[in-house]
Amino acid sequence: MQYVHLMSQPARSARTSSKSDVPESAAGTRAAAQRLKMRRELAAAAMELFATKGYEATTVDEIAAAAGVARRTFFRHFRSKEEAIFPDHDDTLVRAEDVLNAAPAHEQPLDTVCRGIKEVMRMYAASPAVSVARYKLTREVPTLRQAEIASVARYERLFTRYLLGHFDERDHTDGNDDPLMAEVAASAVVTAHNHVLRRWLRAGGQGDVEAQLDHAFAIVRETFGSGIGAGRTAGGAPARPAATARTSGDVLVAVAHTDAPLDEVMRTIKQALKNNA
Repeated sequence: MQYVHLMSQPARSARTSSKSDVPESAAGTRAAAQRLKMRRELAAAAMELFATKGYEATTVDEIAAAAGVARRTFFRHFRSKEEAIFPDHDDTLVRAEDVLNAAPAHEQPLDTVCRGIKEVMRMYAASPAVSVARYKLTREVPTLRQAEIASVARYERLFTRYLLGHFDERDHTDGNDDPLMAEVAASAVVTAHNHVLRRWLRAGGQGDVEAQLDHAFAIVRETFGSGIGAGRTAGGAPARPAATARTSGDVLVAVAHTDAPLDEVMRTIKQALKNNA
């Protein structure tokens, strides 16, 4: 496959960028925290009403009243009542995008995508009881299920764009499967995440879901190879791996960048031991 490592092409931002890259002010941080707190309070009120009155019978006015706010406050945070039970998706999408944009130059893009989608899993795992209740509700209400599917599609588009950004755009011609590989790999990562998440939710939110996710990602890497998009740097030189390992007799020597992801270092060591067995 022909591809380059384009460090000048971060994931396209879902946010409106400012004219400068100055850190967010303390006031801005507080405002964001207050916004998320209000969204979660509205979501909790909506969840309780949906569970007791039913989704169709619940109105926006009732959700706002249960949360102790005015109707207009509700619509400052959500466009509709079905959106109200997904208060964290927007912020999680931003965190996942930040992982992609801050990826070290030597990290293989497929590994970066796997780290990015872990932000989604951590969102669910942070409140197991709420996540399980929401899962049960979305299974019962088709409208909510469609809203959830739309949210998942946003993550998939983000990760696909990121992987495509590491291929040579000039080589997207007939007979070149790089764009196909990028889209299929991104879909595989999202599917692996969703499979593990559903299994965890059906088990009542019990178990080490992040360890289960790591196992699923290992299968994805074995299927597609972790070198998708790693290829060469923009200057044409081979990209330096995050970690290398070699054996000499009964000794294994590993060398890694100090900012190399731990899972990639461990995978390199395991492969070296396997090859020496």
